[in-house]
Amino acid sequence: MSIAFVFPGQGAQTIGMGRDLADSYPAARAVFEEVDDALGEKLSALIWDGDLDTLTLTENAQPALMATSIAAMRALEAEGVEVTRASFVAGHSLGEYSALCAAGVFGVADTARLLRTRGRAMQSAVPVGEGAMAAILGLSASDAAALAERAAEGDVCQLANENDPTQNVISGSKAAVERAIAMAKDAGAKRALPLPVSAPFHCALMAPAAEAMDKALAEVSMRDPKVPVVANVTAQAVDTAAPIRQLLVDQVTGRVRWMTSVEWMVAQGVSEFWEIGAGKALSGMIRRIHKDAVLRNVGVAADVKDAAAS
Repeated sequence: MSIAFVFPGQGAQTIGMGRDLADSYPAARAVFEEVDDALGEKLSALIWDGDLDTLTLTENAQPALMATSIAAMRALEAEGVEVTRASFVAGHSLGEYSALCAAGVFGVADTARLLRTRGRAMQSAVPVGEGAMAAILGLSASDAAALAERAAEGDVCQLANENDPTQNVISGSKAAVERAIAMAKDAGAKRALPLPVSAPFHCALMAPAAEAMDKALAEVSMRDPKVPVVANVTAQAVDTAAPIRQLLVDQVTGRVRWMTSVEWMVAQGVSEFWEIGAGKALSGMIRRIHKDAVLRNVGVAADVKDAAAS
């Protein structure tokens, strides 16, 4: 049975995530300490005892979710489950950085700093209130992309996340996204919901953030991954460090091809997916993409013990 380890993206954050792992595994606690040192602040205090609105700020949520995922990975390793147990690793948006860190491409400190830079750059790329995102329910990815294109009317409006057969996300200027929401029912969508996000991620409006990440990634050393990493923008695996920088730059403005990524892994023989870190959002998506997938969540110490015994 071939396994993939998958890592969640923004939206999975909760106050208290990872505390149980840190209390149970010194190697997991060391991850949070390394992230705190890398950022020069006690992000762990915010994660465990802080305010959810502050944790949800993009510049905090991104390194916090990565820290929780890698803490879970270190706990697995302490129980004898190495990343090489997986045939592939993959992550949703910022989760791709967690996947790369888990696979040994980046160290924890570099990953934390990259995600802090990414979060700030994505937030500042578009003035607050000028961009928006919306979930389109009940349309295929191609139909959601066509809806976004019709609604653009000269503004930016693009398919941002291809999540599963029932859910896709569009992103762009606020006016264009509002037009798409208004047009969605006539296009055959069941519902169109504006998302509570602070910026229009994964669309052309993020070009300034892509430039910032190009510079930041140029300063970080990368190693070949221990297991192949399935990239968001291509939905195919890379097994050397060489293409990763450009893939991550492209990811800032490009589409998160999650459904296609899962389908590609299944076509390579993956039948079991372990969601490593906070929440169960990816497991829900994977179930809707491939109903026969075996799913396992690894977010607390009891999950780690169960996974290690499997």
